[in-house]
Amino acid sequence: MMRQNLHTHTTFGDGKNTAEEMARGAVSCGCTSLGFSEHSPLPPAADPDGWSMAEGDTSAYREEILGLREQYAGQLEIFLGLEQDMDSAPAQGHWDYLIGSVHSLWRDGCCLSVDCSPEATDRAIRQFFAGDPYAYAESYFSRVAGVADATGCQIAGHFDLLTKFNEGGRFFDERHPRYVDAAMGALEKLLKRDVIFEINTGAISRGYRTAPYPAPFLLRAIREKGGRVCITSDSHSARTVLFAFDAAEALARACGFRETWVLTEQGFTPQKL
Repeated sequence: MMRQNLHTHTTFGDGKNTAEEMARGAVSCGCTSLGFSEHSPLPPAADPDGWSMAEGDTSAYREEILGLREQYAGQLEIFLGLEQDMDSAPAQGHWDYLIGSVHSLWRDGCCLSVDCSPEATDRAIRQFFAGDPYAYAESYFSRVAGVADATGCQIAGHFDLLTKFNEGGRFFDERHPRYVDAAMGALEKLLKRDVIFEINTGAISRGYRTAPYPAPFLLRAIREKGGRVCITSDSHSARTVLFAFDAAEALARACGFRETWVLTEQGFTPQKL
């Protein structure tokens, strides 16, 4: 069985390790195929904390990954990807794949990160959504609904990222009708674009969650409606390239999936779980 992670960050963005260190980490943990997906460059207003790749580093990033592809040929299959943010300019040049992601909301001209910290989430809901967490969720999912149109992605990144700090219902009830309606509306639109939804373990490795994204009710809906999934670690460290893949595979099976999708030289293909 191919062990592949397509969501990988490096020191070109907010990762802790260089691309080569990530490749070595992938080999050491038994990964057979690795896709790099650095954060696309963002304008300063959309990235006040500087976590995205600098515009001037895009060529160096491309050259580094393509060089590693040659260096690791026969040992580790490497793909050149990009996590294309909703707020970035359109991706230029050829990429093996794009992950389309929403990391922020805009309200009254302010950029509100949905995955910065619990404190930032609480402040955004109180100050910009009049204390209404479901208005916050509706605003988020209205953006997610258009991420494939905006980015041209093949993979929808961390579909319900706004739950990163919500374990135990800290900010909102994920069973609330308004939340469910907003999430299902976005899901329906992305299904029409035939994107692959990632089962993402990144928040587990960073200690914020005990289960992957998306939530089981969303995964079941994706399965029932004929959608596709892949498993990724959203890795920011050489130690977490295949983090909690067993748990993600078990979750996929529990939600009715019998296959995940992997990237090959021939494109995305199904692989039995």
